[in-house]
Amino acid sequence: MKLKVLWVGKSRDPWVKEALNDYAGRIRRYCPLELIDIRDEKGAEAEEMRRRECERLEKHIPPGATLVLLDERGEQMDSPGLAAFIGKQRDAGVGDLVFVIGGAYGFSEEFRRRGKLLALSRMTFTHQMVRAFLLEQIYRAFTILNKEPYHH
Repeated sequence: MKLKVLWVGKSRDPWVKEALNDYAGRIRRYCPLELIDIRDEKGAEAEEMRRRECERLEKHIPPGATLVLLDERGEQMDSPGLAAFIGKQRDAGVGDLVFVIGGAYGFSEEFRRRGKLLALSRMTFTHQMVRAFLLEQIYRAFTILNKEPYHH
C-alpha cells in the first residue's frame, strides 16, 4: 500500500516543516509516502475557492484510491481505531490510501461525498498544525499495527 497526503497551501513555519520531515521519515519505514502541496486559491468567493482547490486535489488522486478527507464534521477515531482502519485498508489490498487536508474553506460538497470524512478533533487547529498531527497519528498507527512500544 502507498500512502499519499495532500494539503492545500504550503507548509511555511520551520517547526512544521521539521515535524513533517521527521514523521514522514518514520512513516516511510513502513510504506511509501508522498506529501503533496496543492496551490491554494485566492481572491474568489468561498464556494469558488473550494471548487478550484478540489479540482487541483483531484489531479493527484489515483484511480481506485481510498480517500480520507479531514473534515471537522467527520468521524472521530482514537489512535487504535485509526490503526485498525489503516490496517484494514492494507490487508484488503488497497493500492493507494490518500489523506487530504483542504484549504481554509474546506471541500466542495461534491468532493466531500467522494471520501471517508475523518475529524482529528472537534477543536479547531491551524492547517499547519493539522499536517503535523495527521502525520504523527499515521506513524502512531503503524507502530500500533507492528506492536511497537511508541503507543502505550
